[in-house]
Amino acid sequence: MRYVLWVLAMALPMWGAPLEVGRAVVVVRPGELAAAEKTAATVLVEEVERRTGARLRTTTAWPAAGAVIALAAGPAWGKELPESKARAEGYRILVDTRGPAPVVWIVGADARGVLYGVGHFLRRMEWGAGKLTVPDGWDVTSAPAHGIRGHQLGFRATANSWDAWTVAQFERYIRELALFGMNSVEGIPFGSEKDNPLLKVPKTEMNRAITEICLRYGMDYWTWTPVTFDVKNRGRAEAFLDEVSAVAKQAATLTGVFVPGGDPGDNEPEELLPYLGEIAQRVRAWHPKAKVWVSMQGFSEAQQQVVYRWLGAGAPVWFGGIVAGPSSPPEAETRQRMPAGTKLRLYPDVSHNKLSQFEVPEWDQAFALTLGREAVNPRPMEYAAIHARIARVSDGSITYSDGVHDDVNKVIWSALDWEPGRDPRDILMEYCRLHFSPAMAEEMADAILALERNWRGPVAGNGAVEATLRWWRELEARNPELEGNWRWQMCLLRAYYDAQVRRRVIWEAKLEEEANGWLLRAAEIGAAAAVKGALEVLNRATAEPAGAELRTKIVALCERLWQSIQLQTSVGKYGARGPERGAVLEFIDIPLNNRWWLEDELAKAVTLPDEKARVARLRELAMWEKPGPGSFYDDLGNIAKMPHVVGVGRNEDGPLYWWWENGRSRARHSWQVTMWPKAMEYDGLDPKGKYVVRTSGLGQSLLRIDDTRVQPSVDGREMGEFKEYPVPADCLTDGRLRLTWDKAGDEVHLNWRQQSRLAEVWLLKK
Repeated sequence: MRYVLWVLAMALPMWGAPLEVGRAVVVVRPGELAAAEKTAATVLVEEVERRTGARLRTTTAWPAAGAVIALAAGPAWGKELPESKARAEGYRILVDTRGPAPVVWIVGADARGVLYGVGHFLRRMEWGAGKLTVPDGWDVTSAPAHGIRGHQLGFRATANSWDAWTVAQFERYIRELALFGMNSVEGIPFGSEKDNPLLKVPKTEMNRAITEICLRYGMDYWTWTPVTFDVKNRGRAEAFLDEVSAVAKQAATLTGVFVPGGDPGDNEPEELLPYLGEIAQRVRAWHPKAKVWVSMQGFSEAQQQVVYRWLGAGAPVWFGGIVAGPSSPPEAETRQRMPAGTKLRLYPDVSHNKLSQFEVPEWDQAFALTLGREAVNPRPMEYAAIHARIARVSDGSITYSDGVHDDVNKVIWSALDWEPGRDPRDILMEYCRLHFSPAMAEEMADAILALERNWRGPVAGNGAVEATLRWWRELEARNPELEGNWRWQMCLLRAYYDAQVRRRVIWEAKLEEEANGWLLRAAEIGAAAAVKGALEVLNRATAEPAGAELRTKIVALCERLWQSIQLQTSVGKYGARGPERGAVLEFIDIPLNNRWWLEDELAKAVTLPDEKARVARLRELAMWEKPGPGSFYDDLGNIAKMPHVVGVGRNEDGPLYWWWENGRSRARHSWQVTMWPKAMEYDGLDPKGKYVVRTSGLGQSLLRIDDTRVQPSVDGREMGEFKEYPVPADCLTDGRLRLTWDKAGDEVHLNWRQQSRLAEVWLLKK
């Protein structure tokens, strides 16, 4: 049996179907309530009204008759509360039908518990115009597994949405994340925003407002506090301490201060750790219980040892713990090496798709070229797997985020920090029930999962991309009331954008193949005519673009997203701080074949001194990826073009999608994605043949052929230059080869952008 709470706009709320039991009210404890408990009642009433169109009445007196939703974190009304059985921040929800009218109890172990109980109620209730439905016999008790469950919501220009928000928008977003268990917000109050024309609220005012929101919701407020200067410079160090004092004084509440040891920052720990104490002194003058945390991002083993020795000597009272984020030592290793009782907080990157902590596995390069680092990116199954791998050793997480594009990922992470091991599909159904439609939550959740699968494997061979678009088009037609819902708009944008990318990849690959055919005719028709024919074919990509109708829809969705949530999908039109910040409109027409590179190379080829050289160069360009019978080519990192790589998707060093010239590089696409494969294997080779391994990349390439280190006969070091390694004859006796690479140990001191990389591998039969 299910009980239905009718909240018809034409009448007072009442219970009914199958049993009409009178009027329903929200009852809260009389007297002064803790902030989170008071806010919980407000959230319940407002969110029910938002979904049903009618407003529940709130009272502190138990009604003589009628259904009740009772909120409490302690005794009230002279009634015995149901035992919550919950730990801190936990709750119990109980539907009691023993009396003349049903009572829905939402009992918190503390004030926060009431808020999270309301969140559970809202996520699980069935709702529609004028009614709510809750199950008969509903009795659930829940408490969080992790004490820290938060997200970084830094009000700064690099964010792709919320730097253009109002205070009310920030409060709504914080509330909606709290409904899934978030208890911490990490702000970025430092730095100037004088050059940001999108600001509706001054940075100082907004940062103060966010702390006030956290105070009302009973949440912890943290600051991300990078030390980007040499702390031995006392003038600069004192000036920053003054900034810290000003931020602390302004904050209505402050729980934690996170100082990254690197990314950014490059102080030696011997200097940084004492400086943390100075920061703590300034902060604790205003917030005596606040703690200072530090990460070891980018730390060498020697630097890590300094931190562990410092911890072992007994951390000071102001020290909160270690934060593990991108480029930090492994989480499990950190936990094992820390003294017992030291807290470990995660700083997982749920925001970026590439050049990030958790790159999209088996991602087609076409997406990397068009979507950048911060496109709309629901990855529920993947982040659930990552959480299962790293979160068990932690005391919780505050994720890295720079916009709303990763909204699904934030919710998945929060829900799993509350209850590790939950089925991510179930979390998605709650997400869709809350934000879209209870009646269609299951289908909508599956449609989001389909968006995640769009990004797995070669896009040209993934026919499910078109099926996913059809699915979302059907959902769009059946749910016109969601047209203005920004979460819905983001899902639609992904469905349309993915399909447009796929159609363009297929069409432009065909054009490049046809253009190469013209180049191979140069000996017959002359180099000039061959180049002319090839360019005419390549230019059909703009004259006859694939997916033009999808492009129109994408542009319209981006405009709607700007209006609804200020998502900045363009630098020029919507004020995105940089093209990589989810500005997908900047790349909606970027070539998905090598058209730009070929245009430049063909222009060079026609200037060569004689026809023979011109013909030879055109042939080389045409056969770049098809070196002829008995020879092989792999574009490392391009999931569609590396058939000889062992363990695709499971390599320790996965693809690295480079970001050159703000994403508009004219370099060959194969150079813009690199990878050190675990191994490459070839079979069916001619045991008596003569072979050469050719590679392209940057810097060193320490190749082993069948476990034997070999030296290059040609040793190009710049991107686009070749290295060549003759294959020893005794390696070919079984018709097989295995290629592996040693890491360049002398490069550990280099920034990752300067370290050697591998782009392409040929096995050429002479």
